[in-house]
Amino acid sequence: MGSHLRAPMGSLWRAALGMSENSTNYDGVEFWSNPERTGWLTKQGEYIKTWRRRWFVLKQGKLFWFKDSAVTRASRPRGVIPVATCLTVKGAEDILNKPHAFQLSTRSDTMYFIADSEKEKEDWINSIGRSIVQHSRSVTDSEIVDYDNNSAQR
Repeated sequence: MGSHLRAPMGSLWRAALGMSENSTNYDGVEFWSNPERTGWLTKQGEYIKTWRRRWFVLKQGKLFWFKDSAVTRASRPRGVIPVATCLTVKGAEDILNKPHAFQLSTRSDTMYFIADSEKEKEDWINSIGRSIVQHSRSVTDSEIVDYDNNSAQR
């Protein structure tokens, strides 16, 4: 069932997907237990620009997403973003022309999300923003999973 992405290299998404495929302990983060924040968000896919609803879990500097909200120890995240690699989180209604939209940006990528309400959007921005501040001081390059770094040429 392992569908491989055939796409250009160099992306936060591949880092996120690669991390969920190859790492089973997610740096020891027990995403199923006492998360800092959870909720439904609609996120935009990177290659196929469709919007999909996913259950998001923020814990210990990682933003995980799942297909459904019944998250247990056995759940497999559909992706995970190390928040420490993110530079900004802010509203994006003006960019997307959609209400309750926000964006999360790293040096090389921007991901877009839509919350179910203005309050949910603000709460997510605040929670992720707080997490960025808490974790950015301790980030090292080795924490970022990016398979591009393994290739000799671009």
